[in-house]
Amino acid sequence: MTKELIDYPKLVEKALRGVVRDTLALVAEDGLPGDHHLYMTFRTDDPGVVLPDALAARYPNEMTIVLQHEFWGLTVEEDGFGVTLSFAKTPYRLEIPYAALTVFADPSVEFGLQFTQQEAAANAPAPLLEASPPAPVAAPATGDSAEVVTLDQFRKK
Repeated sequence: MTKELIDYPKLVEKALRGVVRDTLALVAEDGLPGDHHLYMTFRTDDPGVVLPDALAARYPNEMTIVLQHEFWGLTVEEDGFGVTLSFAKTPYRLEIPYAALTVFADPSVEFGLQFTQQEAAANAPAPLLEASPPAPVAAPATGDSAEVVTLDQFRKK
């Protein structure tokens, strides 16, 4: 019998995606406080991502959205969120599973997360080629640059 190991990187990634979910839930309920604004980059071709055809054609692989001044109808679910954004003065509804996110950042407080694992699509188990935890990344900010801290230093090589 083979000995299975606890997949800590997967557990950490799931917990950090929960941070995104909880943050969006706060924003959906109370709006964005102060100067907070959220950058989210996601894989547009992931299962469960719903984009209008015009946006899917323009961003076939990856797209970054910003929640700051003009967004509407933010809905937060257990597995993903939906939001209406304006592109060239035309409102479009987007539905994005948390599993599709690659980056989440709030530059106003120099906070960011980079997700490195791709979750299996539609509940189908798939092996991860390189299981590594997400590395917090420095969000773009003015003034002093933020330090990037990775969790890889704690992994056995």
